[in-house]
Amino acid sequence: MERVALSATLAALIVILGGRWAIGRLSRVNFQQQIREEAPERHRGKAGTPTMGGLIILAAVVAAAGVAVRPLSTGVLLVLLVTLGYGALGAVDDLLAIRRQRNLGLRARERLAVQIALAGIIALYVMRRPELGSDVTIPFAGQIELGWFYFVFAILYIVGFSNAVNLTDGLDGLAGGTVAIAAGTYAAMALRLGRPEMGELAAALAGACVGFLWFNAHPAAIFMGDVGSNALGAGLAALAIATKTEFALFVVGLVFVAEAASVLLQVAYFKSTGGKRIFRMSPLHHHFELSGWPETQIVVRMWVIGAFAALLGMAIVF
Repeated sequence: MERVALSATLAALIVILGGRWAIGRLSRVNFQQQIREEAPERHRGKAGTPTMGGLIILAAVVAAAGVAVRPLSTGVLLVLLVTLGYGALGAVDDLLAIRRQRNLGLRARERLAVQIALAGIIALYVMRRPELGSDVTIPFAGQIELGWFYFVFAILYIVGFSNAVNLTDGLDGLAGGTVAIAAGTYAAMALRLGRPEMGELAAALAGACVGFLWFNAHPAAIFMGDVGSNALGAGLAALAIATKTEFALFVVGLVFVAEAASVLLQVAYFKSTGGKRIFRMSPLHHHFELSGWPETQIVVRMWVIGAFAALLGMAIVF
């Protein structure tokens, strides 16, 4: 338990103490946020805010893991590699968007192809590890062996959660707060499951996100960018895979699931009805914005939903 506290505290302090330097450095090199043309009008004022703050989140997680996480097990290394791999892809996406001075980096098919390739390598590795394997635990039903279907499942799972957190990262503090809640929940679950080293790593993720909120709370002085959101989503998925609690993340990460589902439903309904919409705009947080909710109200309410979902997820696992 002491190492869990140390890991979370160290990661948070690294981000808080290094955040002001990072903001200044990113501003000097003109790493500034570009706003989508179709975004709500109130987002115009966010243009020019330093982005790619996810770099300091990842640095804090790695540093905290190096100091506080013991042992550096296969599961720990797997989560770190997945997180850093998707973070690197997100960084390329961010850099291209900055270079082009528009909110468009890699093409969707290019980004998805690399995400699938990375997830495929991870899935094969997991399936070959005897302590991990190709089975999943379904709440109230027990373990089910998926065989080679696990390969497809793991790819969809990692890519899905990486993009779900990316979609959630649209309001000040929204992704950082909800990831902190989910990662903190996984720290508690890992301890209960007898995987303290995974709990320590999850605590580092949670602590880094809490520290980031010091600067990312409304009005945000820095954004995490795709380097942060893609990495954090994939990291949460890898945590769930390493602790064999894959289905629990669908509950713990309810906010991410809802945000991604709103986009899929909106696109499907739009295409099937010739242009009609379910939501005013997707992802879901934009619907609430256009319904007149203040930004901070949306964020705090989604944090509350995330906290309740976390409690429900722990109840299912325990």
